[in-house]
Amino acid sequence: MQAATLDGMREGERAPARICLCRHCGQAQRVPAMTAPDIAVCVRCGMAIRRLRRDPFGRALAMSLAAMFCFVLACTMPLMRVSTSGMTLGADLFSGPERLDHQGIWELAVVVLFTTVAAPFLKLLGMLYVLIGLYLPRPPRFAGTVFAWVEHMRPWAMVEVYLIGVFVAYVKLIDLVHIDVGFAVYALVGLMLATVAADAALDRQAVWEALERRGAIPHAAEPQPATAGAPVRLLACETCEKVSAVSGAGVHHCRRCGSRLHARKPNGIARCWALVIAAAILYIPANLYPVLTVVQLGAGMPSTILGGVEELIAARMYPLAAIVFFASIMVPMLKLAGMVVLLVMTQLRRRERLVDRIRLYRIVTVIGRWSMIDIFMESILVALVQFGAIVTIEPGAGAIAFAAVVILTIFAAEMFDPRAMWDAANANGTGP
Repeated sequence: MQAATLDGMREGERAPARICLCRHCGQAQRVPAMTAPDIAVCVRCGMAIRRLRRDPFGRALAMSLAAMFCFVLACTMPLMRVSTSGMTLGADLFSGPERLDHQGIWELAVVVLFTTVAAPFLKLLGMLYVLIGLYLPRPPRFAGTVFAWVEHMRPWAMVEVYLIGVFVAYVKLIDLVHIDVGFAVYALVGLMLATVAADAALDRQAVWEALERRGAIPHAAEPQPATAGAPVRLLACETCEKVSAVSGAGVHHCRRCGSRLHARKPNGIARCWALVIAAAILYIPANLYPVLTVVQLGAGMPSTILGGVEELIAARMYPLAAIVFFASIMVPMLKLAGMVVLLVMTQLRRRERLVDRIRLYRIVTVIGRWSMIDIFMESILVALVQFGAIVTIEPGAGAIAFAAVVILTIFAAEMFDPRAMWDAANANGTGP
């Protein structure tokens, strides 16, 4: 006997066929009826366009509750405690941003606070609001709007990157002070694992469909084929991926989530070029200027990003040195180079290796956030090492430029529309 699920469908029941537009190549296609754990892939580029999961809400809700519990512990418990020459200092998640602001680098303080506290909290809170609401007799108001913001917060919640920064800071502090690891570190590990599990278990399309069936958001019928005298265009929502059939010029909005519809991201190539060029310019001072300065017994020792890698190599921390070198030096370079390749090939209307370029784009969108390791490490060191004339760590100007590089490249990847590559290739004489 099949058990009824919260959204009115039965476990094992086939999801109905529907029209989809691939978000990677723009190909319109009808996805057949599916049952979990089926995966539908694009007929043109081979990328996944729908992935059904068993129990798409229950597991994600349980993991989100566990993640919120770990988040509260991480925010209320000490992160690290250091001591030297009879003096002791402690730090929590808020100490780094507070110290950066005290040092006059409020821009960096805002970035660290948002990516380590605000974004993870808003993402978890929104997820719980929507998933718990789906179990209520009537879903809460604005559930669709909240879930849309959850999707926007996803790339900016960087708990896992922050954990690597904590580990790097720990290694750097071993030779300077005595360190005691606080309970917040273990809570952050639990938060990271629970968040990854929740994201893996969640079926985002199933959430939108459940909200639609339950009346929390307007119901949008499947688009119908064009008829004589009534030509229509199919546009996919970039927020909820619902395909809408629209006709005529003007501004159109998604009938399911209300987001503005675009055939392609407006001025995507120009905006992406502007962000890439700005990031490339800032990458120079980010590597030339020190990201931090260790003042020990009155003598300052400025350290650049590459200098930090050299210190780890000198301490024979080869695996950690490799991680920092790759995340802080190679990743920004590779991301900038990758974006330039994608932009140039698109503007030249090249049709070679389109699928490989999509894979390159997906890699670029994933790896960019890991360059924040150095920024998070610095926020921890600045908060913990303030022992007057004995030893003090101060932030450097290079950190601001480096954080700007990371943020600009993330935005650049968001501005780029991979479907433009296929459009350009089609205009140059190749078909789907």
